[in-house]
Amino acid sequence: MRTASTWTTANPARGQCSVSALVVQDIMGGELLKTKIDGAWHFYNRIGSTRFDATASQFCQPVAYDDFPADRLEAFSDTSTEQYRFLAANVARELARRSRESGLD
Repeated sequence: MRTASTWTTANPARGQCSVSALVVQDIMGGELLKTKIDGAWHFYNRIGSTRFDATASQFCQPVAYDDFPADRLEAFSDTSTEQYRFLAANVARELARRSRESGLD
Protein backbone atom coordinates (compact mmCIF):
# COMPACT_ATOMS: atom_id res chain seq x y z
CA MET A 1 0.00 0.00 0.00
CA ARG A 2 1.23 3.46 -0.74
CA THR A 3 0.53 4.82 2.77
CA ALA A 4 2.15 2.12 4.94
CA SER A 5 4.53 -0.74 4.25
CA THR A 6 2.73 -3.06 6.72
CA TRP A 7 -0.80 -2.47 5.38
CA THR A 8 -2.86 -5.58 4.59
CA THR A 9 -6.34 -6.10 3.17
CA ALA A 10 -7.20 -8.12 6.28
CA ASN A 11 -6.19 -5.21 8.53
CA PRO A 12 -6.30 -1.96 6.53
CA ALA A 13 -5.53 0.26 9.57
CA ARG A 14 -2.30 -1.64 10.27
CA GLY A 15 0.77 0.56 10.06
CA GLN A 16 -1.26 3.67 9.28
CA CYS A 17 -1.10 5.41 12.67
CA SER A 18 1.65 7.98 12.10
CA VAL A 19 0.63 9.03 8.62
CA SER A 20 -3.05 9.15 9.60
CA ALA A 21 -2.35 11.19 12.75
CA LEU A 22 -0.35 13.70 10.69
CA VAL A 23 -3.11 14.14 8.11
CA VAL A 24 -5.80 14.37 10.81
CA GLN A 25 -3.77 17.12 12.49
CA ASP A 26 -3.45 18.96 9.16
CA ILE A 27 -7.21 19.01 8.76
CA MET A 28 -8.52 19.20 12.33
CA GLY A 29 -5.63 20.73 14.26
CA GLY A 30 -5.11 19.55 17.80
CA GLU A 31 -2.22 17.65 19.28
CA LEU A 32 -0.27 14.57 18.31
CA LEU A 33 -0.04 11.94 21.05
CA LYS A 34 1.69 8.57 21.33
CA THR A 35 1.62 5.44 23.43
CA LYS A 36 3.81 2.31 23.42
CA ILE A 37 2.22 -0.86 22.11
CA ASP A 38 4.31 -4.00 21.88
CA GLY A 39 7.51 -1.96 22.05
CA ALA A 40 6.61 0.47 19.25
CA TRP A 41 5.07 3.92 19.30
CA HIS A 42 1.44 4.27 18.25
CA PHE A 43 0.42 7.79 17.16
CA TYR A 44 -3.03 9.37 17.39
CA ASN A 45 -4.63 12.76 18.03
CA ARG A 46 -6.34 14.86 20.65
CA ILE A 47 -8.70 17.46 19.23
CA GLY A 48 -9.95 19.76 21.95
CA SER A 49 -10.55 17.43 24.86
CA THR A 50 -11.36 14.40 22.66
CA ARG A 51 -8.89 11.62 21.91
CA PHE A 52 -9.19 10.55 18.27
CA ASP A 53 -7.46 7.38 17.08
CA ALA A 54 -8.23 6.79 13.41
CA THR A 55 -6.36 3.47 13.42
CA ALA A 56 -7.35 1.86 16.73
CA SER A 57 -9.14 -0.86 14.76
CA GLN A 58 -5.77 -2.41 13.86
CA PHE A 59 -5.47 -3.82 17.38
CA CYS A 60 -7.28 -6.88 18.75
CA GLN A 61 -7.36 -5.44 22.27
CA PRO A 62 -8.46 -1.99 23.43
CA VAL A 63 -5.54 0.45 23.50
CA ALA A 64 -4.27 1.51 26.94
CA TYR A 65 -3.53 5.12 26.05
CA ASP A 66 -0.64 6.90 27.77
CA ASP A 67 -1.27 10.21 25.97
CA PHE A 68 2.41 11.14 25.80
CA PRO A 69 2.95 14.33 23.78
CA ALA A 70 4.43 13.74 20.34
CA ASP A 71 5.56 16.06 17.58
CA ARG A 72 5.42 15.94 13.81
CA LEU A 73 9.10 15.01 13.52
CA GLU A 74 8.50 11.90 15.65
CA ALA A 75 5.46 10.90 13.63
CA PHE A 76 7.33 11.50 10.35
CA SER A 77 10.10 9.18 11.58
CA ASP A 78 7.52 6.37 11.34
CA THR A 79 6.40 7.13 7.77
CA SER A 80 7.79 8.63 4.60
CA THR A 81 7.18 11.90 2.81
CA GLU A 82 5.79 9.93 -0.14
CA GLN A 83 3.29 8.05 2.06
CA TYR A 84 2.25 11.28 3.78
CA ARG A 85 1.76 13.19 0.52
CA PHE A 86 -0.18 10.31 -1.01
CA LEU A 87 -2.61 10.04 1.92
CA ALA A 88 -2.98 13.82 2.28
CA ALA A 89 -3.79 14.20 -1.42
CA ASN A 90 -6.32 11.37 -1.35
CA VAL A 91 -8.05 12.72 1.75
CA ALA A 92 -8.17 16.22 0.23
CA ARG A 93 -9.71 14.81 -2.98
CA GLU A 94 -12.31 12.85 -1.01
CA LEU A 95 -13.24 15.84 1.13
CA ALA A 96 -13.58 18.02 -1.99
CA ARG A 97 -15.74 15.37 -3.68
CA ARG A 98 -18.03 15.12 -0.66
CA SER A 99 -18.26 18.88 -0.45
CA ARG A 100 -19.27 19.11 -4.13
CA GLU A 101 -21.84 16.35 -3.73
CA SER A 102 -23.41 18.03 -0.71
CA GLY A 103 -23.39 21.43 -2.41
CA LEU A 104 -21.15 22.97 0.25
CA ASP A 105 -18.38 24.24 -2.05
